[in-house]
Amino acid sequence: MQHLPSGTIPPHLPRPSRSRTFTGRPRTLASLLTAAAATAGLLMTALVPGAQAADNPYERGPAPTNASIEASRGSYAISQTSVSSLSATGFGGGTIYYPTSTADGTFGAVVISPGFTAYESSIAWLGPRLASQGFVVFTIDTNTTLDQPDSRGRQLLAALDHLTQRSPVRTRVDASRLGVMGHSMGGGGSLEAAKSRTSLKAAIPLTGWNTDKTWPELRTPTLVVGADGDTVAPVAMHSEPFYESLPGSLDKAYLELRGASHFTPNSSNTTIAKYSISWLKRFIDDDTRYEQFLCPLPQPSLTIAEYRGNCPHTA
Repeated sequence: MQHLPSGTIPPHLPRPSRSRTFTGRPRTLASLLTAAAATAGLLMTALVPGAQAADNPYERGPAPTNASIEASRGSYAISQTSVSSLSATGFGGGTIYYPTSTADGTFGAVVISPGFTAYESSIAWLGPRLASQGFVVFTIDTNTTLDQPDSRGRQLLAALDHLTQRSPVRTRVDASRLGVMGHSMGGGGSLEAAKSRTSLKAAIPLTGWNTDKTWPELRTPTLVVGADGDTVAPVAMHSEPFYESLPGSLDKAYLELRGASHFTPNSSNTTIAKYSISWLKRFIDDDTRYEQFLCPLPQPSLTIAEYRGNCPHTA
């Protein structure tokens, strides 16, 4: 249990008269008609949303639906392996969850840190939930439960390096497509990690806590998740300033959970999972099939108190 921190239409072509017989030169016209139809087909493809999706080599899994990203498990069977603290350098060990099949090639990856006084178990539910959607996920323990956000940020990066360089699943990971997440001080740590390593593709602080409230230097697409009932890291003092300080040119969003507390991310939560999956897919995998869940901006609901963002996201 955590405690308060001390600090197309294609063009229409005229149809020939039915009574006309085509021989000789008309064959040329027929060829032109065929070519025009092919051109129209290309135009049709260009105009249909998602028609070029197959050109993205990082797409993983079937076309998403609300039901598929709200489900407790995605389409991938998963396995897991433990990393002992004795074999970890710069962090406290943890558990790696990964798709069992290698048929789809490598996957993007995300490392997740727990918060102040907490252990890996507090964020473990995110491991299989995200991995089954097509990611390699590393939920970690920190060196001590009292580590502050800047330390947790360094530990997230150390865990990413372990995952991509030393772990038994390193060949399944695309080291150019990585992200970070974290709860509370771990969420603050995810901002620290993104500040230090601008090559990261996504960051998601969950009811984050940090003494640093401004992040204008971030270059990583960031989804800030707050809770309307958070008394440990009130959104007015943490999540909202984090979001507002991010560059206006950055792909960013702010999701405030309704009827939620600081500790809501410590239990399985469909809203957190849905938008985390969508954000990671959109920016780690560049999978625009998930843009539909982020833009237009989600509206307030029974589980969403507020959602802000700068749609449309850049290509």
